[in-house]
Amino acid sequence: MLARDIMTRDPMWVLPSDPIWRAAELMRYHGIGCTPVVSDESSRRVVGLLTDRDIATRCVARKHSPNCRVADHMTATPIHSVLVTDDASRVMRKMETARVRRVPVLTADGALAGIVSQGDCVLRVNVRSLGLQKGAGPSSAKPEHAGPGSAKP
Repeated sequence: MLARDIMTRDPMWVLPSDPIWRAAELMRYHGIGCTPVVSDESSRRVVGLLTDRDIATRCVARKHSPNCRVADHMTATPIHSVLVTDDASRVMRKMETARVRRVPVLTADGALAGIVSQGDCVLRVNVRSLGLQKGAGPSSAKPEHAGPGSAKP
């Protein structure tokens, strides 16, 4: 299984020149906690990542103006990324080694193709490697006996 098999394709992205409020609004609308920052629309070369935590700790907590730009608060280096052709196990090792929860997935020429999150790894890698179907994992099984202190369904 490759990175392209587990990634979220064509993720939302922002530009370094975008206002921070726009990035926050888009992240809220899409229900995501991180967005790649690309240099321009045509190359889609990743120059940083912006997380909801970056916005909270680097902008809001420091009482910055809402007119701040993404470039003022994004994480620019190091950018931990993988290629669409990287094996899923390499993707997970990279995330573990770098201690990150998400990595951009790049094409051979360096353009943004997708993003892999810890959730993508859990949902796609475990389901496929165990031969399960979505919703057929341990969390969907009903217990045969609920012990003392268990909530009744």
